[in-house]
Amino acid sequence: MIETDYLKAPGVAHGFFTRGGGHSTGIFASLNCGLGSGDDPELVTKNRNVVARQLGAPSLVSAWQIHSADVAVVTEPWPIDGRPKVDAMVTATTGMAIGVLTADCAPVLFMDADARVIGAAHSGWKGALHGVALNTVSAMEKLGARREHITAVIGPTISKANYEVGPEFPQPFLAKDAETAKFFTPSVKDSHYMFDLPGYLLRQLKHADIGKAINLDLCTYADEAKFFSYRRATHRGETDYGRLISAIALV
Repeated sequence: MIETDYLKAPGVAHGFFTRGGGHSTGIFASLNCGLGSGDDPELVTKNRNVVARQLGAPSLVSAWQIHSADVAVVTEPWPIDGRPKVDAMVTATTGMAIGVLTADCAPVLFMDADARVIGAAHSGWKGALHGVALNTVSAMEKLGARREHITAVIGPTISKANYEVGPEFPQPFLAKDAETAKFFTPSVKDSHYMFDLPGYLLRQLKHADIGKAINLDLCTYADEAKFFSYRRATHRGETDYGRLISAIALV
């Protein structure tokens, strides 16, 4: 588990969990927390219980992620088969741990320690383009957080050096903001680009005038020992891949 001082505060627990310390085996070894993976559901449940225990929270919830910009407010645990189709969650309820699953996309954890409001967002390129992180900040404000008191930390994400995108990029991003061209560099493949997803998100958060926005600069693709990676698994022709969890709790 990776912790950062930026999210340490009384009554708040968090972790950007690595792939180590769980019960799964094979390509899912070992802390696979992905309910949608092909792993043994009982092992996934055990892994998620490991996360909840480490955070000191009785409940750990995650959503059915669909690469949207939508945010759910969590007030109580929901059943596994009743997960909302959203890509971010916020809560002000003590005892709740909220977590997002990633395997190259960006996990972003949010905290306003003074207001005791937290958030977690899953952001791939679609979520970044449509503002899932910004919507999380707005949802936190509705629960009493103050924008200038919010800290946001971007956890393990595929880096620009390993994230090649096709010719349909960068136009959707440039249509919103011409300055985002700096996050796309031509790759060795014709009409393809290397995209700096965490860099784009960091700029987006800083422009939102929150208190602090930090990127931990950890690449999921490059560090196989610590992280699962969808793209690495795809390049190897593997049939499935594990999911990392990044979670934050009010305890």
